[in-house]
Amino acid sequence: MKKVLITGSNGLLGQHLIPLFLQDGQYEVIATGRGANRFPKKDNYVYETANLRDAGSVKRLVDKYQPDIIIHSGAMSQVDDCEKNKDACWDTNVGATRYLVHAAESCNAFFIFLSTDFVFDGLQGPYSEDDPVNPINYYGTSKVAAERLVMNSKLNWAIVRTVLVYGVVADPQRSNMITWVKNNLQQGKKVKVVDDQWRTPTLCHDLAKGCLLIANKQATGLFNISGDETLTPYDMAVKTAAYFNLDASLIEKISSKTLAQPAARPAKTGLVINKAAQELGYKPHNFAEGLDIVAAEIK
Repeated sequence: MKKVLITGSNGLLGQHLIPLFLQDGQYEVIATGRGANRFPKKDNYVYETANLRDAGSVKRLVDKYQPDIIIHSGAMSQVDDCEKNKDACWDTNVGATRYLVHAAESCNAFFIFLSTDFVFDGLQGPYSEDDPVNPINYYGTSKVAAERLVMNSKLNWAIVRTVLVYGVVADPQRSNMITWVKNNLQQGKKVKVVDDQWRTPTLCHDLAKGCLLIANKQATGLFNISGDETLTPYDMAVKTAAYFNLDASLIEKISSKTLAQPAARPAKTGLVINKAAQELGYKPHNFAEGLDIVAAEIK
């Protein structure tokens, strides 16, 4: 059995990685996050609270378990929070990655790092793995810096870039695009949604599966793991309303320029997933199928 350490295990991706790796049958899972374990299923894996912003905490965790694989999905990913709290963003996204890479080198773990389409400026999307990075916000800047730490390490590594991940997390405080639209429309509330940003939205199950495919093959290098349909958030909202038979006239189309958000957003990203399809056999669900899966989980 190989030991896999999953950081950020309380997050959306983390909560999908745990059952998937357990189900695969060839992994012992060690999950880590801040605070208590918020994943409802507590059987057949170990959970450890760790502060990844502390080098000693990271070293103790890795020394204790000596993982064969580390999947680093823990991050500060709220883009506006990163812009407003740059020190916290840097410590969480870059400092923690540095400590994990350093600890991983001591036990020669295979390192899978989760990154983002926000490493790009959004002028030329969709992007392939070979396109040059050029972030336009601090979140993207921190992820580029963390990617470079991984690339320049002595480890065997894979970097997984993804886009606008959606799915259901066992934490009522957290919503995503689909649940947010659904809940508001069900209450008869209007929602404002931008129609001038293009993405390839990613079902969380697909992202988790992509990570498992990489782990199983120990595939190295950069991989784009996302959906393959280019949609705006407005498109997603309208499709969500139609799926749940809700009133789409409550959805107001707006320009991102009217939002005055602290962090700039790239206009057109989206990722080209040909490499993942060819090298890993990765095949994502389309958005309609994704809605089916999310609807079943909400129930």
